[in-house]
Amino acid sequence: MTTIEAPTTQARVADRWPMLQEAPTGPLTRLTAAAAATLFRAATKRLGISVSEDGSPADIVLHRPEELYARLSRHGLIGLGEAYLTGAWDAPELGETLTVLCRDLDGLLPRWAQRLRGVYERRRGEKDLNTPENAREHIGHHYDLSNDFFALFLDPTMSYSAGLFSSLPSTEDLALAQHRKIDRILDEAGVGAGSRLLEIGTGWGELALRAAARGAQVTSVTLSVEQAELARRRIGAAGLGHRVDVELCDYRAVEGTYDAVVSVEMIEAVGERFWPVYFAKIDEVLAPGGTAVIQAITMPHGRMLATRNTETWITKYIFPGGLLPSTEAITDVVDAHTRLRVRSRLSFGAHYAETLRRWDIALREHADEVRALGFDETFLRMWHFYLEYTRAGFAADYIDVQQVTFTRD
Repeated sequence: MTTIEAPTTQARVADRWPMLQEAPTGPLTRLTAAAAATLFRAATKRLGISVSEDGSPADIVLHRPEELYARLSRHGLIGLGEAYLTGAWDAPELGETLTVLCRDLDGLLPRWAQRLRGVYERRRGEKDLNTPENAREHIGHHYDLSNDFFALFLDPTMSYSAGLFSSLPSTEDLALAQHRKIDRILDEAGVGAGSRLLEIGTGWGELALRAAARGAQVTSVTLSVEQAELARRRIGAAGLGHRVDVELCDYRAVEGTYDAVVSVEMIEAVGERFWPVYFAKIDEVLAPGGTAVIQAITMPHGRMLATRNTETWITKYIFPGGLLPSTEAITDVVDAHTRLRVRSRLSFGAHYAETLRRWDIALREHADEVRALGFDETFLRMWHFYLEYTRAGFAADYIDVQQVTFTRD
């Protein structure tokens, strides 16, 4: 497997990645960094995570401990991720180490330190809101990186969401797990010959393809130019262009009436302020007797309330404007703003952990091809950290993924 090297120098990283400017310095930073070092050592020792500062084998190997502690002291968990991006530390088994941390995320800091979060946590501003103008930019930031890049680590279905395996652990082909996930959504929504189906969030077209193969007439909307282009090509190559219309369109602008509405891992990019609008649109376009199914990554309600207004490493580097809902939030919104009612839920977070594990392995195996596309070592480290950080969340049951089926009173 091709390794992902640490960037050559911190200065070079800061030059190409302005968000990774030089680590904070100064008298105050030295004081807070010393406190961060004490808390870091105490937490890792309590959790049984070995730490090395001399290059000897350990769960966490610190190359520039002063930088790590400085970033931790000023930016908390964002600083932990940023220190990984700059190469200040490494972990031979990153996902496993992050899983141990994630299982105790609420207890990593003593209560007195948790009360100081307001000192370093950044509040989210207007640019983080997924208004129609901001939403296109936010979606483009992630999904318009390069179709060739995503093809390097996704399975042939180009599905960028959790697969549903027949059982775990599994050696099953990921494409089969993706088709099982899609087929369950279409079955729950009652999609068959003659169905009018709306898909909010096209991805790269696999769900639309499978729905059209059933004889459905599909309208699929997306804000990603790259995804729309490839989805149209794939649909045309399958000879199903007469059954699928892929539109570059915000979900808020959708019109018409549909027998079924499906949306796979799209709600995470909607934002709390617009959840009522999102579900109201589904309610508005759903025909009498219709069914809606969404697949959503969820988090505990208390954690959602605690973090909904603060910037995280994920929102800063991967999904600007994103927020994971809780199951309670989804239920409260649909009850208050729509005629929709939850009929059933399927929870399969462990399946997402396995999906992410496979994506990360594939990405590292194709690291040279990623470099050939023009991406640098910091980008590779960012994606390795993102995939393993997210996998840890699912492996630790800190976050979940659910298929939620709605009918309308």
